[in-house]
Amino acid sequence: MSTQEDLHRAAPHQGAHIPSIETAGQHHSAGLTVLPQKPAEGLPPQERRVTRQFTRSDVLALAGSAASAMAITMLLFGTLTPLEGQPGFFVVFFLVFIVVYTVMVSLTENRPAVIDRVMTVLLASAGVVAMIALASVIIFTFAKGWSALWHINFYTQDMSRAGPLDPLTVGGITHAIVGTLIMITISLLITVPLGLACAVFLNETGGKAASIVRTVVTAMTALPSILAGLFIFATWILILGFERSGLAAAIAMSIMMLPIIIRSADVVLRLVPGNLREASSALGAPHWRTVWHVVLPTARSGLTTAVILGVARGIGETAPVLLTAGFTSTMNVNPLKNPMVSLPLAAFEFVRSPQPALIARGFATAAFLMLMVLVLFSLARMIGGRPAGRLSKRQAKRAAAHSRKDLQRFEARPGEVSA
Repeated sequence: MSTQEDLHRAAPHQGAHIPSIETAGQHHSAGLTVLPQKPAEGLPPQERRVTRQFTRSDVLALAGSAASAMAITMLLFGTLTPLEGQPGFFVVFFLVFIVVYTVMVSLTENRPAVIDRVMTVLLASAGVVAMIALASVIIFTFAKGWSALWHINFYTQDMSRAGPLDPLTVGGITHAIVGTLIMITISLLITVPLGLACAVFLNETGGKAASIVRTVVTAMTALPSILAGLFIFATWILILGFERSGLAAAIAMSIMMLPIIIRSADVVLRLVPGNLREASSALGAPHWRTVWHVVLPTARSGLTTAVILGVARGIGETAPVLLTAGFTSTMNVNPLKNPMVSLPLAAFEFVRSPQPALIARGFATAAFLMLMVLVLFSLARMIGGRPAGRLSKRQAKRAAAHSRKDLQRFEARPGEVSA
């Protein structure tokens, strides 16, 4: 029997002392084989700390820190220092709150827990500030334009018969709604094929050409919108001689949308698992079939999000539309000639006026633009937001019908193997 087994048998019965790890190392260097000292029995196992659990002590720490920070801030602004101003009050309150909360948590927690709690408070505070800013913009816009949103003529008439002094019962933004839909449709017809093709090129091919294209696309992401409008105005209108139209504005909007769609689609296509491409190639499919039938359907949800981001960038442009399409108060459904107006440009022109009725129309136009963007995003998510491999009810019924037909055909001709 080995020495290690002897020590293991002798330890519990004879009360033999088992050396520690350091002593074991010394005996091992001397040629002896020993076992490390076991932990004492009977001690409860250490529980794993749950960092995301919100306990009562956390609530008390947050409430106490907030109360202490409020008292200290009021003392600073009211007695000790001549500080004034609401923004400064809230900034000082938040800084004092973070310091006090860090001290209170450090009294009962170790350093990793303190860092975890403080970072959680900072991230939650950032999220609350962002939500408050977004909610304030939406509420302010709807509140200023609420008086114009209630009138039916606001959605069924244009401004051809309405003057600056006319009430809200006359005039509307139908021409701006139609112009926006026409421009964004033309922009999507231009940018979606080009953007997806460029993203596929960047992912499926390599080399210096792809690197150069990716660099150019990244640089175009930060391109100011006024430069795109000036470029189309100089080339399309001044050099080529075309008139201002909705088509020119759509081309300018496409320049702003294209890099957003390419960059977003590039990131999405990178997330497609490589084993799907390998499986398709192993089955004998050429590269283009792999891209068309495997890569693009797998990334359909992400590609829809990329298109949504591009639409959000293009539909809110004002300067390029003003330079390339001009402004009109009448309806124009022909994108090839005559000025055409969009919703952001109409809101900008309305708000510039000193008349209260036009200002109300401007804020109502901005509110309607937000609603229209929300509707377009919802439709896009419903159409292309379904995960890859999950069929709709109609597609599932169609696939089941094809399966039943194939089964009947196989049963009728047992020797048939080809489809």
